[in-house]
Amino acid sequence: MVLTAKPETPTRGEHDRLLREAVRVLLRNWHGHATVPSRSLYPHQWSWDSAFIALGLQHISATRAATELLSLFGAQWADGRVPQIVFNPAVPDDAYFPGPSVWRSSAIDGHPPIATSGIIQPPVHAVAVASIVPRLGERGLRFAERAYPCLVDLNAYIRNRRTVDGGLAALVHPWETGLDNSPAWDHPLAAVPADHTLFETYTRRDVAHAGVGERPTDDDYARYIRLMLMYRDHGYDDDWVRAEGEFLVVDPTFNALWAWSELALAEIARRLGRDHDGHLAEAARITAAMAERLWSEDRGLFVACDVRSGRLLPERTVAGLIPVILPGLPPKVVAALIATATGEAFRIGAPDVHGVPSFDLTDVRHEPRRYWRGPTWLNTTWLVARGLDVHGHHELARRLDDDLVGLVAKSGFREYFHPLTGRGHGTRSFSWSAALLIHVLAASD
Repeated sequence: MVLTAKPETPTRGEHDRLLREAVRVLLRNWHGHATVPSRSLYPHQWSWDSAFIALGLQHISATRAATELLSLFGAQWADGRVPQIVFNPAVPDDAYFPGPSVWRSSAIDGHPPIATSGIIQPPVHAVAVASIVPRLGERGLRFAERAYPCLVDLNAYIRNRRTVDGGLAALVHPWETGLDNSPAWDHPLAAVPADHTLFETYTRRDVAHAGVGERPTDDDYARYIRLMLMYRDHGYDDDWVRAEGEFLVVDPTFNALWAWSELALAEIARRLGRDHDGHLAEAARITAAMAERLWSEDRGLFVACDVRSGRLLPERTVAGLIPVILPGLPPKVVAALIATATGEAFRIGAPDVHGVPSFDLTDVRHEPRRYWRGPTWLNTTWLVARGLDVHGHHELARRLDDDLVGLVAKSGFREYFHPLTGRGHGTRSFSWSAALLIHVLAASD
């Protein structure tokens, strides 16, 4: 593939300005021990956000980056799960929905001393820890000693409490995937009743901070609330939800990041002088299981699976490209992934496409402004770029890194972006957009 130059590539002076602005975003969103994704729409600490944020923070203060993650691990449940949200007790309960009074984590045995949600998010934390450790100098090993058992417990929770036949992790709520309203979930969510009477009790807060056309629909949100309440009312019991929950999916991004985290744990274990072979074996096992069970030769990428129906979900989403981060994939799978990524569905590297669209550009359901149904996100673009690097496609990876910088230069630190116009959508001053820009610029120096 011959890559043509992107228009309006930011200059070095522009890079310096963006870097200063990104630092200001992270400083404004810092709450003393952790960084909120956004002071308006997301006023608490989010799990995988904190991992991406820490990657950027390490270039400002490695100590603050370590604090970000240790704060999150301080909310880890006794069973090993790291919750999706850690609630700030200084923030009013009704500032975000669903808030702590809805999740009721304090009613659960083994709950942490602070209120949290009861679900999880993709496990990218070990990658962040492995990146930060060498930046802390002599303190790096002490940080690794504190973080390593938390990371091991999280992965053990996934393995022991969430795997289904085939040994891959299953998710019990769309929010656990990180790609909340992805079109891949349309089929499994269709089996979940959309009870709009729930809005007589519960009020959505997100649409007060972002346009209705940029957020999940009321039908989807009613299903999200139902699934959350059912899991909560069964005490966040994973045996119950795997057996009877209405939504149970195996997601390629979550499982790929689980395998990637095992590779990072192997690196941390080596630094600590511990055995790392088990982590490498687990990463290889997950990678092989994904290639066997989630790879679609017809679609040219990995697809999700609806456990309830046993159906592979055919939607081509960015979740199906992210497994390219795994070095153990068969070469023919990597070649097919690159062909799909640069083909008509995603067109990465094309002059008129910004980053990696979250959903197939050729699908009639593509919505370039609505959350995970089409826009480009910086975190998934960054993940795909890292996978391209892993497999030697460095020029294409640099193109995606340049796209990431260019999107921020054009539209600011937005939550997500129109894949064709580059216009920003969602909330403003979004922390992982700022952090990943810092991380990409640091790597280019």
